[in-house]
Amino acid sequence: MSRTYISADDRYSQFYRKLRDELRNAGVQLVDSPAQSSAVFSILADETDQRVLSVSARNVPREYEVFYTIYYSVESGENTIIPPQTLTRTRDYTYDETLVLGKAREEEMLREAIVDDLVQVVLKQLSSL
Repeated sequence: MSRTYISADDRYSQFYRKLRDELRNAGVQLVDSPAQSSAVFSILADETDQRVLSVSARNVPREYEVFYTIYYSVESGENTIIPPQTLTRTRDYTYDETLVLGKAREEEMLREAIVDDLVQVVLKQLSSL
């Protein structure tokens, strides 16, 4: 995987950017086309969202869950190194309607932490190859 191409529909997602940066930091040369690469890391799906976990008696959300899911595979030539697989990480947080800006920032920080976790799991898989 010394010369890797990252295939992704969304090159601006948090996961893509973090993975790209961590691979570069690990000394992997990222190339611009699959033809130049020794391996292709394919991000087949990359999605994040939040869902309500609990509500108050007045039907106001009190707790949310933030999740991030990636579906990916790694191939080298005709060989599949890592078959397509899904990774999902979640975190939950309480919501307070009087602290909207702070809670928005908390959600953003949780999402960044989830992405860090996902990238570390993927890097661990890649390093064991």
